[in-house]
Amino acid sequence: MFNRKKKKKRQEEERLIENIRDAHEEWRKLDRLMQQSIDPSEEGYRQLTVAKAKYFYLLREARIRNINAHS
Repeated sequence: MFNRKKKKKRQEEERLIENIRDAHEEWRKLDRLMQQSIDPSEEGYRQLTVAKAKYFYLLREARIRNINAHS
């Protein structure tokens, strides 16, 4: 019974870490695209801002839950 809870918690932690990595990659990809654009659009800036906010939100969640990717 208690082993299931630990397993479920570990799966949630792994999913959060994976989401953080994906969000970081998306943010970096959009940032590079915007830097290389000659005339970046407002929509591009909005997407970049949302991607950055999502990444930092997920990092904050991991910090609150005391999750370390190196564990």
